Amino acid sequence: MFSVQEGTIKVSGEEWGDLTSKDSYRDYHLTLEWKWGGPNLGKRAGHARDSGILVHGTGEDGAHGGIWLQSIESQIIEGGAGDFIMVEGRERPTMTANVREFDHQFYWDEKATTQQRLEHGRFNWFGRDPNWKDQLGYRGPKDVEKPVGEWNRQEVIADGATLTNIVNGVVVNRGDRVYPTAGKIQLQSEGAEIYYRYIELTPIDHTQTTSR
Repeated sequence: MFSVQEGTIKVSGEEWGDLTSKDSYRDYHLTLEWKWGGPNLGKRAGHARDSGILVHGTGEDGAHGGIWLQSIESQIIEGGAGDFIMVEGRERPTMTANVREFDHQFYWDEKATTQQRLEHGRFNWFGRDPNWKDQLGYRGPKDVEKPVGEWNRQEVIADGATLTNIVNGVVVNRGDRVYPTAGKIQLQSEGAEIYYRYIELTPIDHTQTTSR
């Protein structure tokens, strides 16, 4: 499922699985670039291309669905890049965010006065199309991700109990009171061919102070 081709990681999507870091991490800035390849395979054929970056992975391998670690997902899916998903295991990861609610779904809204805490489910990125459909090639009117075949830059900033998603330079989602606040990182294989490159993990050093 995973191979390296000319400096990029190719994920075939033929089976569901993951590429997992050996170590656990906290307080970091993760940056990577990704692009979609061919159409979805298997039970995801005809549906929106789907993958993801799982962070703060803890517990037993395969705790979620026999495949992934308990974690919080920085979603990569057509029309939904930058969503946060609580990936349950024996425990339930949690997150709180400022949101607006529409049709029983929560959308991150930095200016909202309403807060929501989730143990399962998702926080949609702020511009996700409320009429999103799980279909191949879906694009919403406010999507910041680029068309199939073009490189996207996705960043995950883990700063204490806060997680922030940035897609192509736009802050699309943020949550706080996150649990857990550290863990392994996984790149998903979930039916879609996807390529990754330029993976950089930079620590956030809270001991440094700035003086003027």
